Amino acid sequence: MIISDTLIKRQSPTVPLRYRFVASKGQSIGLLGGSFDPSHAGHLHITREAMKRFGLTQVWWLVSPGNPLKTQVPAPVHERVRQAQELARHPRIIVTDIESALNSPFTADTLEYLRKNYPGVRFVWLMGADNLVQFHRWHDWQWIIETFPIGIIVRSAGRIPARFSRAARIYRRYRLNAHESQLLSLVSAPSWCFVNAPMVSDSSSAIRASRITSS
Repeated sequence: MIISDTLIKRQSPTVPLRYRFVASKGQSIGLLGGSFDPSHAGHLHITREAMKRFGLTQVWWLVSPGNPLKTQVPAPVHERVRQAQELARHPRIIVTDIESALNSPFTADTLEYLRKNYPGVRFVWLMGADNLVQFHRWHDWQWIIETFPIGIIVRSAGRIPARFSRAARIYRRYRLNAHESQLLSLVSAPSWCFVNAPMVSDSSSAIRASRITSS
């Protein structure tokens, strides 16, 4: 295991009861983070594929207050949560803005809170291949990959850059083959897995651009 010597010790904050969800020991829950500005059919597609390919009980959409790597200010978080809930309408998809309650823009802080408050739940971090390319720029990215299995949904076009990303090169020996994807939530971190999935064309940036054009 590769452990960074620069990781800080985190304290798990308390959050209001409305952010505390029911999850049982032994469940496998995927975590899909992002601005969801707005949410769209692509998010649903990734979620359904992740449930199927990684054997997940649920997927939680973590609507972030903002992305430290982006300069664009998103729509108010309560509007994005409401729109995501209207889109999802699935008994196994939970939409939450828990990152706002934690008062932190960093994924690592959210994951530490969930890890401490849901003992025995097997969390899997989900993301697209484009995020893996810049994953080394995330706050405490090595702690994330060494603490949580990571499931990556990838289109053919995004596979090559992701495979040669810094994170993929450093942790290449911990990668599961696609035919082993059902094992992802059952093995210890670090572990990660690519699965190919034909993607729908929707994207949040395209939807925002169309809104600007039509206004």
